[in-house]
Amino acid sequence: MRLSQEKIVHLSNLVVKVLQDPTLAKLRVDKNRLRSAIIRIITDELKVEEEADREARKVLSSYSRRIEEGSREWDILYQKAFNDFLKKRGRYF
Repeated sequence: MRLSQEKIVHLSNLVVKVLQDPTLAKLRVDKNRLRSAIIRIITDELKVEEEADREARKVLSSYSRRIEEGSREWDILYQKAFNDFLKKRGRYF
């Protein structure tokens, strides 16, 4: 899933806002540092997801017979290749 930088910043603001609730947690870092860390984490995770997408598409395109994108078979094989890539990177879903 692609997110614009504005959407990522908005998400980070929402997370920081929730974490500022004193009944949930006591922040020991500056909220701007926390926001920056959240933005970096979201961005890094999205990069891994994009890499997994590219790898899954590469695997499917390497098959000797063409599998129509959007077909049930393509969806199943894509998801398997996508998940295999994430497992190799130590990411679990």
